[in-house]
Amino acid sequence: MDTPVYDYLISYAESGTLRMHMPGHKGKKTGNELSEIFRLDLTEITDAGNLFSDEGIIAESERNATELFGTKATFYSTGGSTQCIQTMLALVKREGRKVIAVRNVHRAFLSACTLLDIDPDWIMPEYIDTYVSGQIPLNAVEEKLKANQNACLYVTSPDYLGAMADIKTLADLCHRYGAVLLVDNAHGGLLPFYSENRHPVHLGADLCCDSAHKMLPALTGAAYLHVGNERYVSKEKEAMLLFASTSPSYLITCSLDLCNRFIADEIRGKLADAVKWTDELRRTVEKRYVISYPAFDREDLHFTVNAARSGIKGSVLAAYLRENGIEYEYADDTYIVMLFSPCDDHDAYLKVADVLMKTDFVPEYPKEEKFHLPPPEKILTIREAAFRDYEEIPVNKSTGRICTSLDLPCPPAVPIAVSGELISPELAEIMQSFGIDTVRVVKNDIKE
Repeated sequence: MDTPVYDYLISYAESGTLRMHMPGHKGKKTGNELSEIFRLDLTEITDAGNLFSDEGIIAESERNATELFGTKATFYSTGGSTQCIQTMLALVKREGRKVIAVRNVHRAFLSACTLLDIDPDWIMPEYIDTYVSGQIPLNAVEEKLKANQNACLYVTSPDYLGAMADIKTLADLCHRYGAVLLVDNAHGGLLPFYSENRHPVHLGADLCCDSAHKMLPALTGAAYLHVGNERYVSKEKEAMLLFASTSPSYLITCSLDLCNRFIADEIRGKLADAVKWTDELRRTVEKRYVISYPAFDREDLHFTVNAARSGIKGSVLAAYLRENGIEYEYADDTYIVMLFSPCDDHDAYLKVADVLMKTDFVPEYPKEEKFHLPPPEKILTIREAAFRDYEEIPVNKSTGRICTSLDLPCPPAVPIAVSGELISPELAEIMQSFGIDTVRVVKNDIKE
């Protein structure tokens, strides 16, 4: 597949043109450790294209991505899925739609709600043993959609543990009631390229985002914004410009251009190998560990170990992995997540299997209790609380206070309490169980 952005970048870098434009490094080696890549770092000069234009080499590259993903249109983000989430919500805000959201959202969603003054109507997932992941109750979704005709449903799928929602059923429900479906598919960039296409747009989502840098070979901050509903095609770029830098990274844009070529030329064969090797790894380690959610559909390259049910704290297992040269994606006392990609070779899978199977811990199985996150009481909207003066206090003294924000473990950055919610004893206890020691609360908000 053609790579118009990359081709232009290389030709310009090798042309010897005197650069009387930004960036200030002028493409020269300066002795800085990053100077080798300075020559490839451009701004939006003549012929280099403009990320927010419908014409030029970047738009041509985006059309390549559209063809590869099979969407109505696919656009580039150099601000990650965060920028895509902001754009999607801005579009439905303009249409006056009520936003209904399944609770295990990323904090980027909350930030977008703050900026756009959106007060979401929450659906609590059916949790098993963590607030990070859970099944979406379809009956609750339908009840909300019936009560809010022409709304917007926002879901995160795959979630941080790799569990996937029934997007086809959710899309059908939304469209039955005149609603649109938005999907944070940040962890699902590989989904169109398995033997079965499970990408949200293919299954009926109106808008969704993929973080290319999470599961595909692209620079950090690279993301795709996909359109499945024709009426949004002409509105995306203008809406994205509300949140984007006026100096988007050309290197990130170029990495998406090259990612297209990888998808076109290599991904299916490499992905088939990755699935085979991940299955082999699961079969090996499940002799000793509980792997993932057996009842959930999952994204294949999220390798998720339920450490607690395997008889070891996830934090202990995480430390052991790091001591043996393996850096995981996410860990808490219950779970540990490792992400594979089509860029891993077979040796990576063999090393993970070898290290996991060599552990000599004595299993200590905790009493199994279903996780419960009680629906919090909302006192203020997200925006109202986020812009109030605050004080930071210990979590164990926060009961009865109104949350403005808290430092979430990132990853996964899923909220336990949202801005504007009353912190109950149960919420405070859950925060502490996930290692959160302090919380920011509205100043002088103490409730009787």
